[in-house]
Formats: sequence, structure tokens, C-alpha cells
Amino acid sequence: MNKRLGFAALTLALLGSTVAAHADGELNIFNWGNYTSPEMIKKFEDTYKVKVTITDYDSNDTALSKIRQGGHGFDIVVPSQNYIPIWISEGLALETRPDQMENFKNVPKETADPGFDPGRHYTVPWAMGTVGVVVNTDVYKGDINTWGIIFDTPDELKGKVNVVPEMNDVIDAAVLYNGGTKCTGDKEVLKKVRDTLVAAKPNWVAMEYGTIEKMTAGDFNASSDWNGSAFRQRLKNPAIHYGYPKEGFVNWSDNVVVLKDAKNVENAKLFQNFMMDPENAGMNSSFHRYANGIAGSEKFMPEDMKSAPEITIPAEFASKGVPSQTCPPDVQELYTKIWTEVQK
Repeated sequence: MNKRLGFAALTLALLGSTVAAHADGELNIFNWGNYTSPEMIKKFEDTYKVKVTITDYDSNDTALSKIRQGGHGFDIVVPSQNYIPIWISEGLALETRPDQMENFKNVPKETADPGFDPGRHYTVPWAMGTVGVVVNTDVYKGDINTWGIIFDTPDELKGKVNVVPEMNDVIDAAVLYNGGTKCTGDKEVLKKVRDTLVAAKPNWVAMEYGTIEKMTAGDFNASSDWNGSAFRQRLKNPAIHYGYPKEGFVNWSDNVVVLKDAKNVENAKLFQNFMMDPENAGMNSSFHRYANGIAGSEKFMPEDMKSAPEITIPAEFASKGVPSQTCPPDVQELYTKIWTEVQK
């Protein structure tokens, strides 16, 4: 960089910091429930004099449907990576160029150019994790590293199994359990998936998102779940353990997106940049208990996260993880048909 460019960049940086320091107004975030650190939000509010309002949703489909309707009043949403191409292709996401923001330097190369958002023109990392099973091992002493807990439920767990009703997670799990590959359009495999789910459902007590409270209270003794949720459950009840299904499991991430029709765009961009700061990302992870994809954030997390089996995939299961991805429309349509039948 020559001196002229260096001076220009410095001037812009100083101007940007001046604007940020005097930012005010509002920011309306639409996010998964029980997923946002109140301490982190307070820091953002105090730093930028911005009042933040958070509204919860319980699934990717709920969030997408709400924004498609318009008139929502939200500035930011936090979709999973397999949904982000949908948000972008439908013109619901604003191209904010996080890759050009000051704190992008903290995004490591392994998460800086994801397939769901090449070059990070739209998204900022929020959390990353896996989909597996949680089991109360006081109740069940067998192997928990299998989707059989959900789809071929042991007698000890029948009537006490919950399934978190995120359609793609459940169907992906059933596909892997039946020896298929994620996003398969193989009709024979999908027939097995349909049959597996229909046969398994009578052994389930519920299909709910609120697993932390009900697993720790003993209302559920097993559930499909996300690893950070499992971690929080174990902290409340040491008998609850997370299983990595040997048939395969999905690795996923959730990411901060600014909406195309956001009313508070500049504040939303400030928030994206804020979330790429290691201290802020670490503060958020300390609450939701997932990793986050921001380099250096680990030193701002509790010591117990550094060795938690829910966070670090054991070596014996590392090869079983498959990345979350957007399925082709024809496959997604087949998934939806299966899901509709399961929900009857």
C-alpha cells in the first residue's frame, strides 16, 4: 500500500469510527430463542447508544415465512447456512460486504469463503455446531452414538423421546440412518426414510424445540438436538450426554444477515462488525455454548468450553460429519412431502 492509499484508508477508518461512536437509534433482531447473550447486547447498546429489540423464532421456516410476508420491522435475521442461499436468491438479504469491514480480519480462512456465501458478501458468523442426540444415561445405559435412539427407540426410552422439529435436520438424520447421502433424491432411500419416520413416531412423546428445560426436568429422557443445547443440559444434569451418531451427522452454522428492507441499515452493519470482534463473539458463545467461527474468541469463553465433548468432536467421530447444504428444489419438495406425512 502506498502512502496516499494508506492516508486515504486511515481517513476513512477514522471517519467510520467517528460515525460508529455517535450511532444512535434502534436495531431490531429476529433470532432463534434463547440464543443471544444479554450481556453482549448490553455492551452493544452502551457502545453505540442503540436500543436493541430481540424477537424470537423457533425454526428456519418460521423466520423465512415471516420475512417473505413483509411488514415485519426487523433489521437482522440469523438463518442457518443451508437456508442462506434462499435468502440471497429471493432478494431478502442485503449485500453489506462484511468482507470489507474492519473486524473481518478476525474471520479465519476456513470460514471466510463459505459455499453458502462466497467471499462473505452478506453474512457474519454467529454460531456453529452439530446435530446429534442427547440421552439421560441414568435411564439408558446403551450406546448413545446412534440415530437408533430416535428411529429405533430402545424400550427404556419409549414414550420419553422428543424430536426437535427442524424438518431438514430430522430428514437428514433419517437419510443418514438409512445409508443415504444428504440431499439425496433416490426414491428408494426416501421411501425408507418415510417408513422409518412413520414407524418411529409412536415412540416419541413430543416434537418440540424447548429441550433444555424438559430434558433437565426429566420430561424427556432423549431427544434429537444441537450440541450447544446438549452442553447446557449437561451443566444442569451431569447424567445427560451428547451422542455423535455413527451413521453420520450434520455440521452447521448460523449467520448474521441484514435484511434488504431493514429500516436501520447502518446500525445493522455496526452489529455485523461488532460480532466479528473476538471478545464479543466469545461473550455470545459463553451464553449459547456453541463455537462461533471467529479467531481468538476462545480466550473470552469459560474454561469448560475448551474441553467440552459437545464442542470438540471426538476424533473417532470426526469423519462422520457432513456439511449442511441447500438441497435442490426437487429434493426439498420430496422432503416436504415426507415431513407433511410425519406431522399428521
